[in-house]
Amino acid sequence: MARTVWDSSVGKKTVMAVSGLVMLLYLVVHMIGNLKIFFGSGEFNHYAHWLRTLGEPFLHYEWALWIIRVALVAAVVAHATAAYQLSRRDIRARPSKYVHRKPRASYATRTMRWGGIILGLFIVWHILDLTTGTVHPGGFQSGHPYQNVVDTFSTWYGNIIYIVAMLALGLHIRHGFWSAAQTLGVGSRTRDRALKTVANVLALLLTAGFVAVPVGVMTGVVN
Repeated sequence: MARTVWDSSVGKKTVMAVSGLVMLLYLVVHMIGNLKIFFGSGEFNHYAHWLRTLGEPFLHYEWALWIIRVALVAAVVAHATAAYQLSRRDIRARPSKYVHRKPRASYATRTMRWGGIILGLFIVWHILDLTTGTVHPGGFQSGHPYQNVVDTFSTWYGNIIYIVAMLALGLHIRHGFWSAAQTLGVGSRTRDRALKTVANVLALLLTAGFVAVPVGVMTGVVN
């Protein structure tokens, strides 16, 4: 049954919708945590330490964090795989391009695929920068996330990569949230306007919340 559901277009869209909502929930929590940087290094570093001790003593050190990471990786892989396979299926069904572009297709709709690729590449860079420290500028300091964030956003390329990715994220959420609602049967003629409003508000708040951190470093509010 699981194989039958996965092989259908509806099944793949459902997987995309559910995995997308899981990632959206994480992004909301992650953004709120990021904003703690405006309360100073002590508050931000304490929050980062708390994430590693979450669930103790029932769970060992960092176990909860690794459970979250594994769940997120599973959601990202499922989302990307379903999106790729649906895209290939769409191309096979329509081998020649449309003569005229759909007039009602929004900019976010037309850039969903490129936005997904940009976000995928950003996730890799973000992990290598602030989790492993592999590409981190200025010397990565384990256990000092506040200083690591300041180091990253003290470089011009760190700001450009992050802000471009967050703009792509906003467009992705704006279209993706509404699409997920339609796939899961929440949408209707009477609810469409409200769902689109929620999608726009979520996209705006998340984009602004994430971009606030590099802007804070660039303006000296965070130093």
